[in-house]
Amino acid sequence: MTWTAPPVSPANAHFSHAAATARDERALAEAWLDQHRQTLLWKCSGLPEDRLRERAVPPSRLTLLGLLRHMAEVERDWFRTRFDGQRPGYLYCSDDDLDAEFDVDGADAEADYAAYLREIEAVRATTSGRSLDETFLDPRRGIEMSLRWVYSTMIQEYARHNGHADLLRERIDGATGHSAGP
Repeated sequence: MTWTAPPVSPANAHFSHAAATARDERALAEAWLDQHRQTLLWKCSGLPEDRLRERAVPPSRLTLLGLLRHMAEVERDWFRTRFDGQRPGYLYCSDDDLDAEFDVDGADAEADYAAYLREIEAVRATTSGRSLDETFLDPRRGIEMSLRWVYSTMIQEYARHNGHADLLRERIDGATGHSAGP
């Protein structure tokens, strides 16, 4: 039996208006990031693993599964490795191949989906109670950055890749739609 991505309602991918009206910058940043996370899951929703691995827009090698794996790597890198100084290592990449997450031939979609969800929970645990003003020295750039900057970076990273996911999903099965913001 082939695994299929669990259903995610478009309503679950919509922006939390309660967070927008709270006038709390942290709640707003978390709501936007969660909205983008849910949108990516929604774009994968209901597809069997072979469709998640499908390169639907040749010659691009982008796939929905590759995007899911990429965002798990990016979440881990920015929040846990750079911001918090943890050393969890790569999920899919290596120092020799920093784009390995996009190589999905033979990938286990169910395991990768679960890894993505675990990474989000690990990020939430890492950032819980931390100030947006908290800074860290980015090991790659050698400059000081804030958690606020990381949230902003992640929101734009998801926005760009959710646009890719929207096009991929439309090419795979004709499903279209977007998630509403404020």
